[in-house]
Parts: sequence; structure tokens; C-alpha cells
Amino acid sequence: MSIRNYRLYAAGALVSNVGTWVGRVAQDWVVLTELTDHDAAALGLVTALQFAPVVLLAPLAGAFADAYPKRRLLMLSQSALALTSALLAVLLLTDTASLGAVMAIAFAQGIATALDNPTRQAFVSEMVPESRLTNAVGLNSASFNAARLIGPGVAGLLIASIGAGWSMVVNTLSFVAVLVALAAMNPRELRPAPRRKGRGGVREGLAYVQGRRDLQLIMGLVFVLGTFGMNFQITTALMATTVFHADARAYGVISSVMAVGSLAAALLAARRKAPSLRLLMLALVSFTVFSALAAIAPNVWLFGIFLVPVGLASLTALTTANATVQLSVAPALRGRVMALYMAILMGGTPVGAPLIGWIGNTFGARWTILVGSIAVGLATLVAGVALMHARHYDSRDVMAMRPRLHRSERDLDNTDDERVSAVASVLAGQSGDAAVREPAVRESAA
Repeated sequence: MSIRNYRLYAAGALVSNVGTWVGRVAQDWVVLTELTDHDAAALGLVTALQFAPVVLLAPLAGAFADAYPKRRLLMLSQSALALTSALLAVLLLTDTASLGAVMAIAFAQGIATALDNPTRQAFVSEMVPESRLTNAVGLNSASFNAARLIGPGVAGLLIASIGAGWSMVVNTLSFVAVLVALAAMNPRELRPAPRRKGRGGVREGLAYVQGRRDLQLIMGLVFVLGTFGMNFQITTALMATTVFHADARAYGVISSVMAVGSLAAALLAARRKAPSLRLLMLALVSFTVFSALAAIAPNVWLFGIFLVPVGLASLTALTTANATVQLSVAPALRGRVMALYMAILMGGTPVGAPLIGWIGNTFGARWTILVGSIAVGLATLVAGVALMHARHYDSRDVMAMRPRLHRSERDLDNTDDERVSAVASVLAGQSGDAAVREPAVRESAA
């Protein structure tokens, strides 16, 4: 945080990220309580429309992030998000909002988000020197994912106090914060990554991930977590309204409780020297256990208590996975790889959200959480068994592995060594102790 450009960016991004989730929860609350009669399927459809462009446009958005100045792309995407949020605020404040209008705006915001996500992730490496990249990536990931858990709590309190329309105004103003931060940066202090030139950028990004089985493993776990386990904007709303019969204020308190665990995870991520596979697996196991306990909680108080470790475990898993992917990818490819990562994390929602909504209508709100717990638990078990039964390796060595960090800028033709990593070697069943022993991770402090 001693670097001025990064300090400006981090402050603006945190405000913007929280504001984004305030807007999404306010939108979901309106759909659930005003535009429909607690129709979980309609809510799932709106959520799917908002996240579908993240999947559909991921390869193209990543190629844009690697080919054009990231600071300018962020100004463009944040301006688009501010305008769409302002439009929805006007519709809500004038009582002219309809379900169709909300769906159209949600889809437009999804398009802007598809470009914004990979650009923001890749922009971090341009603001800080390589010696501080580990902590900067951890802080950026913590900010993004903490907002995903803190934002709904803030939204509930705002909806109860000033209403959904004015909450959307707050969301609009949050985008102004990041625009001001970007404008206040000193461009001469940035370290632009090599830009991709010519055609074939999308194919290069896909081919790179195809050659990295360690990234595929992490992205697979993140997909299951994001698709079935991270639908808190739906699950907590359904639990609050249909199981515990809570009002908007109580819903805000329930969501805020989860933020306690999220903040703890964010602080731990900022201090962490480097990510590890062991930490990712432990976080996913913890998520499985405590989300299941939250689903069967007999009263709202126990439900809130169990949400604290749920927030801690989910944010720890996401920050660990995010940092692992970013730190093991060359700067020239980071935009495209992170676009795929964000597509998998957030883009699974178009599949998971309608399914969770249908489960809520058919089997009840508790099963919307239990399904996520079961899915994450099974995925973690499969990944753990695959690693533990990898030939020729001691399980303790496998679980303690850390990613091979990219330490210098290379041309795309010289990235073959980066494609051979510890987890890839294990999954491929290669032999030899040298394949497991990774170089020491560079320790640094932001």
C-alpha cells in the first residue's frame, strides 16, 4: 500500500466492488418482493442474464485486456456500469421498473463486467514492482471477493433504511470513486505489460490453459464453488424471507454477519506470503462443513453464527485460487487467462442460479444451500483423491506444493517452462523427486 497508484486503485476498487454488490442485491430484492411474488425462478433468470456475458465474452474480453491500455479500458467499463446503474435507479425511484427492464439492464451490465473483470485483475501487475506482486495480488483478490460477501450485508441495511431505489444511487456513485482513482493516477509510474499484437490472441490464451493441468484443476474447483456454493444473494434472501420470515433489516444483519468472516479472510490474505494447494483444499472442506450446518440451522441466530466461518472459508478459497493463477502466468498472457478464470468463477452463475432458484421453489430454501455444500464437498473429495493417489509421490509433498511464480517477462514462444508445474506433473503421473520440489517462493511485503 506504499505505492501511490496502487493505493488509489485499491481504495476506489473496494468502494466500487461493494457498490456493485449493493446494486445486485437491491435488484434481486426488488425482483423477489416487488416485481414478483417471491419467484425464485425469475430471480435466477435475472441473475443468469447478468452473468452470462462473462462466460460468452471471456476469450474476447481477455484478448482486449492484453491488447489495449488497461487503464483506459477500465475507465470505459466503469463508465458503462455507472450509466446502467443510474438508469435502473431512475426506474425504481419513479416506480416505472418492470421485470423486462430489469432483465435488459442486468444483461447490459454483464457485458460491461465481462470486460472489466479480466482488465482489473491484470492491471495489478502494472502498478507494482515484481517484488511486491504477491501481496498486491492477494490484496486485490481479497478486495474483490470480500466485496462479494460484504456487499449484500450493506445492501440489506441500505434497503431497509433508504429503499432499493436510493441503494441503486449509492451503487452509481461507487463507480465514480474508481473513475476518480484512475484519473488521479500517475501514468508514468505504471509498468505496462507487453501488448499482444496481431491475430490469434484468443487461441493463444485457450492453448496456454490447455497446457496447464494445474490451472485446470484449480479452475475446476472454482467452477463448482462459484456455480453451486456462492449464490449467497439468492440463498440468504430465500432463507431470510421463506424460512425465518425476516424483514429487510434482519436480512441485512444476516448478510452482514457473513462479512465478519470475510474481513478476517481478507486480512489473512494480505499477510500471506504465498498461496498453497493445501490451504485451498482446507478452505473448501471448511466451506462444505459449515455451509451444511447453516442449511440445517433451526433458528436465525445459529444460521448467522454458521455464516461467519462460511464467509471465512469461501473468501480464503477464492483468494488462494486467484493468487495462484495470477502469479503463475506470464504478464503477456495474464489478461486472457484471468478472463477465463473469472468466466469460470462468475460465469457458472447462469447455470447455477436458475437451478438454485428451481430447487428453492421445489424443495425449499434450505436445499439451495445444501446442494452447494454437497457439490463442493464432492468436488474437493475427487480432487483430493486424485492428488493423494498420484503415483510416486508422498501426499504431504503434494499438499504442500506452491505455484511456480513467473519471475520475468518472456515472449510467448519462451513460455514452455511455465507450462510444466508441480501439480501438472503430479496429475500426469510423472516420476522423479525434482518434479515435485518447487523453487522457493519469493517473499515480499506490500
